Amino acid sequence: MSRLDSFIARVLAQRIILDHVREDLDIPVEGAVLEVGLGNGRTYDHLRETFTGRRIIAFDRAVGSHPASTPAPEDLVLGEIAETLPRFAGSAAAFAHADIGTAYRDVDERTKSWLPGALAAALASGGIAASGLPLDHPELKPLPVPDGVDPDRYFLYRRT
Repeated sequence: MSRLDSFIARVLAQRIILDHVREDLDIPVEGAVLEVGLGNGRTYDHLRETFTGRRIIAFDRAVGSHPASTPAPEDLVLGEIAETLPRFAGSAAAFAHADIGTAYRDVDERTKSWLPGALAAALASGGIAASGLPLDHPELKPLPVPDGVDPDRYFLYRRT
């Protein structure tokens, strides 16, 4: 598969997953949505439309998003995500979306060593995590992905 086809499959999977979480999964009534990896802000922009009325907090190393897709300063957490995300432990987030895989095995292995624990700690009981990387953690129960999503491309979990 070409890198272009892989990118297209990834963003289609993201949209299917985000819409599935909104339409088909019960998430806690209260709690923010966390966008782990703001990037250019396209997914953040979709989250604003998908989860209207919810606070959306985005994390990234630096601002690289389009101005129309950049969160307000109070909803943007800048710095190394491995250091900033753990500060949200106990925040009882309703949903977290993390698309910070790099396709570099060594980098992704390091990310998988801290991301599952940080997300589990930030989510409310019953909260949902969607990730482009698998999240191996005892408090994160795997959920089936919806039709149209390769189960090896995107992963869904519910925090116990």
